[in-house]
Amino acid sequence: MTQGSNPDYQVGDILRVSCAPTPTRVTEVSRFYVSIEWPWGEVDPNSQYGWNGRFALPVEPDGREWSLFRTEQDPRTLEPDDTCLVGIPETLVRVINVGHYDPPMDTGRLPRPHTLLIVLPIGRPNVEGNSEDEGDTIELDSAAPITLERVPHSPDIHG
Repeated sequence: MTQGSNPDYQVGDILRVSCAPTPTRVTEVSRFYVSIEWPWGEVDPNSQYGWNGRFALPVEPDGREWSLFRTEQDPRTLEPDDTCLVGIPETLVRVINVGHYDPPMDTGRLPRPHTLLIVLPIGRPNVEGNSEDEGDTIELDSAAPITLERVPHSPDIHG
């Protein structure tokens, strides 16, 4: 099921998420992040934010900060102006929060999201306190071609 079908996701749902790799350009590299030109969506000219069309991914993809989106190449080997592929390898996640926005949320890019899912990968432990800080966000109906599929709970899925 693609995200456009927009079922009513709930906290506790287990989802299989993926996004086909898409070519993009590395714009900046630091010790902690690789910035890329975001290959989906566009700058929102009516936004109160000045989004620059870039997206930062953690250099350590499985570190404390993580992202569903990843470069296919090891981010530690990338340099500015390199071309790379960015996408979401098939990942099982658990929904830890759902946000609905009417009017849609101003994020600086189009389309503006009306529903956000905060997710954690299956097997990644929650940190005491605000687990949302540990999660990543899926914008439903975003320009990125994300595929979501609800997975039935089973004893071999630990979340």
